[in-house]
Amino acid sequence: MSEVSMTDGRPLRVLVTGGSGPSGVAAARALLQAGFAVFAVGSDKARIEEAAEAAGGATPLVCDLADLAAVRELQKELARTAGRIDGVIHLVGGWRGAQGITDQTDEDWDFLERSAVTTLRNVTRVFYDDLVASPCGRFAMVSSTAVGSPDAGVASYVAAKAAAEAWTMAVAEGFRQDSQHSAAVVFVVKALVDASMRSSQPERKFPGYTDVEQLAAAAVGLFSQPTAELNGQRLLLAPVPAGAAHTQSAATT
Repeated sequence: MSEVSMTDGRPLRVLVTGGSGPSGVAAARALLQAGFAVFAVGSDKARIEEAAEAAGGATPLVCDLADLAAVRELQKELARTAGRIDGVIHLVGGWRGAQGITDQTDEDWDFLERSAVTTLRNVTRVFYDDLVASPCGRFAMVSSTAVGSPDAGVASYVAAKAAAEAWTMAVAEGFRQDSQHSAAVVFVVKALVDASMRSSQPERKFPGYTDVEQLAAAAVGLFSQPTAELNGQRLLLAPVPAGAAHTQSAATT
């Protein structure tokens, strides 16, 4: 167990949202291996229990993160059974695309707003005080390089991601005012890839994709980097060669 994963003689507690997905499994596994206490959240009981086991023993929790009341109940339950949460790795995502501007549907926007924005707003509002009180509070979300150069076909997707980024930067400013030990960051990727994606499409190179294991390592690294250097940063996770990362699962954020 590493020193950065401990405080006051106990493991730092990290909440991994979107824990049923491939990036969630990879992040939970990496955090557990580094000595953190990990709580993986998903909306489906069977899937999150399977994912938590695959990660190596994370605690599975079921919650609809788009429901503010449910997130408040989640925080209360964790406070009662585990204590303060020291970090949140927010991996709730989703993708919708179209041909151009005129066929961006309300249904797609509603889905993206709920998954990319509402869940993030709820989680940060409810767990903000926990992260401020922590000696090493960390919040991270995953965004897309497309936000910086949006294409008409993904207008709804990039708009939702941009909104989530703006909210996260506001959280970072809140941390500057309320804590010397807490940081909020945005991980930026083109897309995520894993071993199962590569094995199912061996002919595909996935150019520019970031491996979920690289994302997981970056999440662990947040807790050993100085708060002042991290807070409010957009951190580009440059892709590594396929053979340079041990991949476990797949996702596109």
